Amino acid sequence: MPPKGPGLGWTTAIRSFLSVGVIAALYVIGAAACKPATQAPPTMAALARGSMAKLQVPAQFATYPDAAFVDGQGRSVKLSDFEGQAVVLNLWATWCAPCVKEMPTLAGLQKAFLGEPVKVIALSTDSPAQTEKARAFIAAHAPLEFYQDTHFAIPSAVTPHIEGFPTTLLYDREGRLRGTFQGEADWSSPEAQAVVRELLKPA
Repeated sequence: MPPKGPGLGWTTAIRSFLSVGVIAALYVIGAAACKPATQAPPTMAALARGSMAKLQVPAQFATYPDAAFVDGQGRSVKLSDFEGQAVVLNLWATWCAPCVKEMPTLAGLQKAFLGEPVKVIALSTDSPAQTEKARAFIAAHAPLEFYQDTHFAIPSAVTPHIEGFPTTLLYDREGRLRGTFQGEADWSSPEAQAVVRELLKPA
């Protein structure tokens, strides 16, 4: 057998190196492709500060609950009817003092995004006997509109479990639950507006 030329060893080494590089690149591409598409981006969690410090960001995206409530005209409505908009869903009741206290800030949030695809839904969970009281309260906080869920359909259907009022659920324009906030907050604050702007970003 003729002896190997002096450059043959280098050629073999270079080929081996390139092969390893190609395999490594394929591994990285494959790993990226297999990453769950529903994994929440870290940017929302980074916004949990100031008035939004209690913002909880789910590890996986839930979608709209398939439950109905009514609007001010008594028509049946579902959250899916608002797909294409960032939805700030606030669950409240007239007997809930923190709910009443934060409502002007929710009205302020809606005002801050007038003309943009943002919908603040203040969903009353009052009993039918308190409907007119709840309706009058919302009428005093324009531009919010009156919505009611006397059967607790939404609180019973959403994940994670609702532990008390007020609770606010944040959905992006694709209908994915991006955050939850339990308790009172200043929804007209710059921190809250930053959270809503994150909901508006493309998936």
